[in-house]
Amino acid sequence: MTRNNKILVPEARAGLDQLKARVMKDKGYRVNPEKPDNVKYEIAREQGIPLKEGNNGQLTSEQAGKIGGPIGGNMVKEMIKMAQEQMKK
Repeated sequence: MTRNNKILVPEARAGLDQLKARVMKDKGYRVNPEKPDNVKYEIAREQGIPLKEGNNGQLTSEQAGKIGGPIGGNMVKEMIKMAQEQMKK
């Protein structure tokens, strides 16, 4: 499932992790700030998707999207909101 996407600015990893933790916590998920990626397991459990640590090659793209979509989608919405607020200044 994991594509190991590389972020454009590696130094931004900590900031993206903080954003993920904040956004998903605001959505009602339990997020460990030290391991914000683990929220995907909670989402998978809610969806009834058999996500496990390690190789998840058996997952369909639909299942993977149901896990990653809410995470990335909510992060993008928050970044757009932040940019709009910044432009108002």
